[in-house]
Amino acid sequence: MSLNPGSGTALLEINRQFYDPLWAGSRLVPPERFNTWPLVRSLLASSQPRLEVAPGLSPRLPIAGTRFVDMSAAAVRKLVDRGANATVGLVGSLPWADGAFGLVGAFDIIEHVDDDDEMLSELSRVAAPGATLLLSAPLHASRWTSFDKLVGHGRRYAPKELLTKLARHGWLVERSGVYGLQPRSSRLLDFVVWSFRHRRRRAIWWYTRVILPLGALFQKRLELADGMIEADDVDEVLLVCRRRPS
Repeated sequence: MSLNPGSGTALLEINRQFYDPLWAGSRLVPPERFNTWPLVRSLLASSQPRLEVAPGLSPRLPIAGTRFVDMSAAAVRKLVDRGANATVGLVGSLPWADGAFGLVGAFDIIEHVDDDDEMLSELSRVAAPGATLLLSAPLHASRWTSFDKLVGHGRRYAPKELLTKLARHGWLVERSGVYGLQPRSSRLLDFVVWSFRHRRRRAIWWYTRVILPLGALFQKRLELADGMIEADDVDEVLLVCRRRPS
């Protein structure tokens, strides 16, 4: 695991300052637009209760029938306006009983929290034995960029350390695949970072109405393999995990 060098301010406030205005100026992108949808749809056959933490305005689980929690009141308001059962809250302190959910989504969040062990502990607590967790995480300290810093990332993970951490909290990785919407072009990333620093209002418009929708439109098909994929050249990974019995 690699922490953001020199990060002295709590990640919570860094993320709040970035995402509150972002979501206030954004539109919701429905889960069917993302390449995770076929996987998610395959997990909806049963009537198991489901939860997604920190969806922002890019939820991956269905709006109908899913409980959502996000720290951003702006995001929660827009989710509720679309018919979601959403509440303001933090992933380190979830307002649900032990073992309440059979499917949990945690996309693009673990790298944003100060205490990832606290987050994983809470997800384990509210997950029923045998529950499925869909978790994404950025990999490799060597791939840290100014974009990571801009969007409030606190760390990138060494694959083996991530698996060890998940196992310590009772999660077994069953499948995995390459994940992520971050632009591959370093020039585009530099432009996005510059725009958010110097032309923030305009940058929010372009990012939420052009870059993110186009990224979702042109995603490659999500390919999953058993266990943990070979991740030496992977920037971000999606893990399909199973909750071990206590």
